[in-house]
Amino acid sequence: MTSPVRLRVNGREHVADVPPRMTLVDCLRDILRLTGTHVGCEHGVCGACSVLLDGEPVRSCLIFAVQAEGHEVTTVEGLGTENGGLGDLQDAFWECHAMQCGYCTPGMLIAAHALLAENPDPNAGDVRDAIAGNLCRCTGYQQIVEAVQLAARRRRDGTDDG
Repeated sequence: MTSPVRLRVNGREHVADVPPRMTLVDCLRDILRLTGTHVGCEHGVCGACSVLLDGEPVRSCLIFAVQAEGHEVTTVEGLGTENGGLGDLQDAFWECHAMQCGYCTPGMLIAAHALLAENPDPNAGDVRDAIAGNLCRCTGYQQIVEAVQLAARRRRDGTDDG
């Protein structure tokens, strides 16, 4: 049994027929084909499935798709430019080598985006606090902190180069 659900994802309206117990991450990936959001632990621990729900980071493996109806969902794809290029935060991650295997990267970007929306000048501790709920087994986090601070500096300075 499925039910139609209206979802607003990355600024676009979608109607999807979903089983009542389908998680938001599964709907995003399997029905809407937005595969940037990763499925990790499926218990809300790792942060790989993080998306923004009305601007706040949430674990999409812990939310049913039907619960997202009437809310604005932003995935990592929504952080890019309108023409499909990298957004400034994504570019800073690339420039600072803030990823290795890349599995945690979408969740890290979502957490960092939410931080920068609230705090345009985060110190290293602020960044570490913001990404603390996202697990990375590759980078040691230092390059991620540097990338977030680089993006913040560029936004404050109004520049696209270091």
